[in-house]
Amino acid sequence: MGNPMSILCELIRRLGQLLPRKRERADELPSVDRPADDTSDREETMGEKVKLKGLTEIFTYLRRNETPIYVVTPTPFSLLGLDQWVGSLEFVNYFDIFDGAHPRVFVPTRPGPQAFNSMEDVANYLVAHPEFRARVNRRPRGKAIFVMFDEETEELCRKVGIDIALPPAALRTKLDSKIETTRLGNEAGVGSAPNCFAEPSTYEDLCKAATEAGLGSDLVVQTPYGDSGRTTFFIKSEADWDRYKAKIIGQQTKVMKRINHLPGTIEGCATRHGTLVGPVMTDITGFEELTPYKGGWCGNDISPTILPAGVPDKVREMARKFGDRLYAEGYKGVFCVDFLLDTDTNEVYLGELNPRVSGATPPTNLITTTYGGCPLFLFHLLEFMDVDYEVDLEEIQSRWTSYDHWSQLILKQTEDKVELIVEAPKSGIWRMDRDGNISFVRPALNIGSVGDESEAFYLRVYGTGEYCYHGADLGCILARGRMQSDARELQQRAKDWGAGIKGTFRSVSLQPVAPVNPPADLAAGKWF
Repeated sequence: MGNPMSILCELIRRLGQLLPRKRERADELPSVDRPADDTSDREETMGEKVKLKGLTEIFTYLRRNETPIYVVTPTPFSLLGLDQWVGSLEFVNYFDIFDGAHPRVFVPTRPGPQAFNSMEDVANYLVAHPEFRARVNRRPRGKAIFVMFDEETEELCRKVGIDIALPPAALRTKLDSKIETTRLGNEAGVGSAPNCFAEPSTYEDLCKAATEAGLGSDLVVQTPYGDSGRTTFFIKSEADWDRYKAKIIGQQTKVMKRINHLPGTIEGCATRHGTLVGPVMTDITGFEELTPYKGGWCGNDISPTILPAGVPDKVREMARKFGDRLYAEGYKGVFCVDFLLDTDTNEVYLGELNPRVSGATPPTNLITTTYGGCPLFLFHLLEFMDVDYEVDLEEIQSRWTSYDHWSQLILKQTEDKVELIVEAPKSGIWRMDRDGNISFVRPALNIGSVGDESEAFYLRVYGTGEYCYHGADLGCILARGRMQSDARELQQRAKDWGAGIKGTFRSVSLQPVAPVNPPADLAAGKWF
């Protein structure tokens, strides 16, 4: 471990570097003269675009792909393992969560600590990084995939000379609104829980709108944009209103009747041939052992038997209808739909839309790959590649209906402190013994390396020399079996996994020579 005093001196030296560093903006970067859509190395037959017929030809085409595909994200979590299916795909990350051991992960050298306020900031930092630009310039024109990006990202990519393999930021922003989601759902025949739209300035305004819509007095109020765990408010009294009104006033809101429900999610992919949908998941939310946010998302249970008979089919049909409506709106590729199951009636309601690669993407690709032999995300890529294809959607969809129990847990720091990490757990396979104690077993680069239910794949975010703070994502656990009971109680194994991983972190509180301020919007620490 080295001399403790030497370690302390090194930590203090790092703290002294914590002044925000300048990041290049799109308007400060020179344009790269690269063809907008270079198709010179793409397969053609008699001057016509190649048409792939069936999965075998699709697999071969993607495996032999030579167009660079850059997955630009804080960590490789979202699409981990996709590199085994797609040639010339690599992850461009800010966090080196595999400590240099992953052959397809590129982590640009950090000039110093960065002041990020959002996931978009991370994307823009990585695209503007001189080492990434140099990497891009040595290769054919490629494509980029992000979780979150904005207009600045689009301009940076234009200047760097890469195409974004996602719908435009403006369209994604429009669709991200819970108000717009509700409208599109209504048009697609996918209804929401009983609701109305209102822009209340007082508690009386809210009650009036709810009464006119027949919603009662026990209400759920959502603002248009943002993580549902932080933009959803439960109001049944004026005291509740007073607690949340500063985050509500001045916005059009979706006001819903509060129902007894089970929350869940499903990922789909809107394609030219129709919408494919992945496994149905239920949400793990609001457990204080995992998240400091009431109602905040902290994982998923994935199981074909977790919902009442007939409900999974309702959810899949809802996602298909909604995906087809999104495609008509100009959106193509992967999306995630949250749903609410009314546990009194078994009615399925539309929750919200995440028009992007999401937290549901890793388990979706795990299930569709392990049990169906075909990752759902491959069809997203096909929509953005210069190729035509034909497939039997029903046959592909039928591959993804039978699978085992899996779970993922997102671990946030629940303690209200800011400290410097001096020791952090490794990414890889961990094992839990019968007493609930965990230990590192072996390195691993993919979720599929998990053996039985005693093992779990842990993917770290923050490592040695970085800061942990209230609400920050510390890592993700993926394991076989369930973490939540049918009664929506966190199982003991989930508590043990969370406590065990958190217990391997070691952090110290030091007086920095420069101010250390965690971001005001703690969504900046949400990397999943």
